Amino acid sequence: MISFVIRRLLSSIPVLVGILLVTFALARLSPGDPCTALLGEHATPQICEQFIARYGLDQPILTQLGIFLRDVARFDFGDSIRYQRPVALMLVERLPMTIELSFSALTLAVLIGIPAGIIAAMRHNSATDVTTMVAANVGVSMPVFWLGLMLAYVFGLLLRDTPLWLPPSGRISAGLTAVPFYQVYGLGMGRSSPLYNVFEFFSNLYIFNSIITGNFRVLWDTLRHLILPSMALSTIPMAIIARMTRSSLLEVLGREYIRAARAKGVPRAAVVFKHALRNALLPVVTIIGLSLGSLLGGAVLTETIFGLAGVGRALFEAITSRDYPIIQAFTLVIAVGYVIVNLLVDISYTFLDPRVRLE
Repeated sequence: MISFVIRRLLSSIPVLVGILLVTFALARLSPGDPCTALLGEHATPQICEQFIARYGLDQPILTQLGIFLRDVARFDFGDSIRYQRPVALMLVERLPMTIELSFSALTLAVLIGIPAGIIAAMRHNSATDVTTMVAANVGVSMPVFWLGLMLAYVFGLLLRDTPLWLPPSGRISAGLTAVPFYQVYGLGMGRSSPLYNVFEFFSNLYIFNSIITGNFRVLWDTLRHLILPSMALSTIPMAIIARMTRSSLLEVLGREYIRAARAKGVPRAAVVFKHALRNALLPVVTIIGLSLGSLLGGAVLTETIFGLAGVGRALFEAITSRDYPIIQAFTLVIAVGYVIVNLLVDISYTFLDPRVRLE
């Protein structure tokens, strides 16, 4: 197992290097430049010349690439052109929000999608099957931005004076503060500490931070703020997981060893859950892994609609303003997320199917 993980990690290095090179090239080949994007009508040739020289954008492209790769090797992502802040600090602030949103949406998609697919497969060609698949098709076809606006309108406005009201925007209610766990326990992490960014990252995971500090008021408030964006973001992966679970389970239920189990008088539920489901989950696990990777990088619409300061929203703003350091760093982080998720998916195969372990 350890050798398998090491091989996968080593094989991922060329992929990450390729993503770095493509991102670096596309950011600079796209029309426009940071000076014009940020200063607009005030971007005179003299000002832009000073601006470009200040950030080293007047150097040869290969020199810029070499500096960029050197800095990445030292985990130094530079400073944002637009915000004049370290990009690493912005990652520490924004990535936890996207992680919480992505995992909440994926959890909702799995908890509803897999049971729906199982029920549809067990009642193949029935009204339940047809209804489930129609709902899945609607979920795949429903635009996230439209669904997000409708959820915010219904639960945030129409149901404002009812117990069903949910916060339509923001991550936490005004007046509440998620005190970092390292302050609560007196760990004394200052900005000069080498572990400051690590501790700050985990403290910005509000769910994790509120649990270990025992601040359940913040925990409940954070979860309530995540409900609507998670619902909006989970519809497409939920529908895909439901359809994949149904089709995969139907395929497995038609195999000979399943027919043999039925011929022996094994109860139907035992045939499905003990013999068929484990083999049927292999493609479903792949879809779940790909969905999580896409959620980490594709939550820009959801974060914008619900006023969440996450990675997707920051990346979109960086692209429009040609903020090269943010584009490069955030894209790299998303790519690393994909690599880690795919590695976990491959490892899960060995537990679901022992034949994979032997291979």
